[in-house]
Amino acid sequence: MRRFLPFLVPVLFVASSCSTTSTSAADDAKRFLADAEDKLNTLNVESQRGDWVHENFITDDTEALGAKGDQRLIDEQVKDAKEAAKFDKQKLAPEMARKMELLKNGLVLAAPADPKESEEVTRIAASLDGAYGRGKYCPERLKKTQKPCLDIEDITRIMATSRDPKELLDAWTGWHSISPPMRKDFTRFVQLANKGATELGFKDTGAMWRSKYDMAPDDFARELDRLWDQVRPLYLSLHAYVRAKLHEKYGDVVPANGPIPAHLLGNIWAQDWTNVYKLVAPPNADPGYDLTQILKSRNTQPLDMVRYGEGFFKSLGFAPLPETFWQRSLFVKPRDRDVVCHASAWDIDNQDDLRIKMCIEINAEDFTTVHHELGHNFYQRAYKSQPALFRDSANDGFHEAIGDTIALSVTPEYLVKLGFLKQPPDASKDIGLLLNKALEKIAFLPFGLMIDQWRWKVFSGEIPPEKYNEAWWDLRLKYQGVAPPVARSETDFDPGAKYHVAADVPYMRYFLADILQFQFHRALAKEAGCPAPGSNTPLNRCSIYESKAAGDKLNSMLQMGLSKPWQEALYTISGQREMDASAIRDYFKPLEDWLNEQNAGKPVGW
Repeated sequence: MRRFLPFLVPVLFVASSCSTTSTSAADDAKRFLADAEDKLNTLNVESQRGDWVHENFITDDTEALGAKGDQRLIDEQVKDAKEAAKFDKQKLAPEMARKMELLKNGLVLAAPADPKESEEVTRIAASLDGAYGRGKYCPERLKKTQKPCLDIEDITRIMATSRDPKELLDAWTGWHSISPPMRKDFTRFVQLANKGATELGFKDTGAMWRSKYDMAPDDFARELDRLWDQVRPLYLSLHAYVRAKLHEKYGDVVPANGPIPAHLLGNIWAQDWTNVYKLVAPPNADPGYDLTQILKSRNTQPLDMVRYGEGFFKSLGFAPLPETFWQRSLFVKPRDRDVVCHASAWDIDNQDDLRIKMCIEINAEDFTTVHHELGHNFYQRAYKSQPALFRDSANDGFHEAIGDTIALSVTPEYLVKLGFLKQPPDASKDIGLLLNKALEKIAFLPFGLMIDQWRWKVFSGEIPPEKYNEAWWDLRLKYQGVAPPVARSETDFDPGAKYHVAADVPYMRYFLADILQFQFHRALAKEAGCPAPGSNTPLNRCSIYESKAAGDKLNSMLQMGLSKPWQEALYTISGQREMDASAIRDYFKPLEDWLNEQNAGKPVGW
């Protein structure tokens, strides 16, 4: 996703002494903020346009142009961050004080002050992004065919559909072969990014990233541990059950007691296990329908997928998307060029030029992804009337959570209203539905947590370059209980095979989103009257579709943007000021009880 101030970073400068009166200081601060917001808004639009062109037309020239626009924006952000620090000891009105803090905590990448190094780090960032987008695996067996190479879309399809362990291993190792050439540039990138962060007063770039959550960096790290502890028992139960079923399918390739090989979970990064549902589903627990087959049988087209997503938000009372959205978005992979197919939502002008960029496939996964990306767009439009520095989500996890909250309402009852089903499956089918959902949501949680755990340690120096790959797999084992299918070494650079690492996109937002979406869903479902008083309707069967009351509550939070601490935004939608993973356990309670029964007497953990 691309947003206002896309490169966010904290600053802890000691304020310089100031002899001006409090009144003149307030006037100076007001003038500074007005000028900064105007310049940043202009540069952000230029950067967005350059990045849009680069990701849709990947060439050396567009890469250079995109990097130049990003550099101008980053240079201005760094300059404004330093200037904002000069007002640290001044007593300012609350709104002005918050804007100063956001300027100091507004970067993901802090370029060094040296112009050559600033140009170098932004060029490397664009090069790594482009290298991922151009990534292809060219197996010997395809060299004489019309399409001798496989891109990430091809690899994704193989991982999702093949049940041949040899083919899966070939695809897995093939895609991970694109990233070793990134290693040298990534190492240099870390050095330069850290130099920029320390120039702003931070210990390193990781500390900078953790400082943007309206709480101390160490407190934020402890908060993540608390949330993971809340959900870890459910993950362990799911892992043990899936491992046992895959052991039945693949024999000793999957150990009865130990980590699961990463190539057998239906996803190139083993972050989403829904594609192995049919291998692990118990008898008579089929969800009762196959959304992918329903979409294909209806001859659903890519634009239809987007119209369904828009229709959900319209049913809550939101206005339709602007016509320019349909004219300027990228919905289908072009045949004539390389593009970054990773789905993303864009707010080009911080007003109404909303777009998505994705290579839509007609399947259940992309049906959900469309809802997710449109969640960004409707959030972006909701806060467009805020001052420029407040045009963002309450924290980055909120932005990711909104669309997924809507997707949780894609229930059988909702599909009936769309005409996809004649009637919802009986409640006895819920174990299948919940298991399928858990393979997406619960399986993702440890992966969502470990990506930035790895980068924070890289930035701090705890993980040196000569141990990048070893530490990557140590963390994947610790959190996910997965292992590489073949021996890995430091000649590999497996982190670079993940888009967000190559593209320098912080990842903790996705872990937070996985927590928040269930908390949001529980609160909005209650607002929509589900479950009804005296009803036994479980939380997983609640949909807020067509609930204007839920839409009003949602919109009241979205419109706040970044104007208040995230704790206040959370209170607006949920009545709580603390993130709470108990909503996940509530949602999956029937499944968790069932999993524990299935795992009785079997090893749990690794």
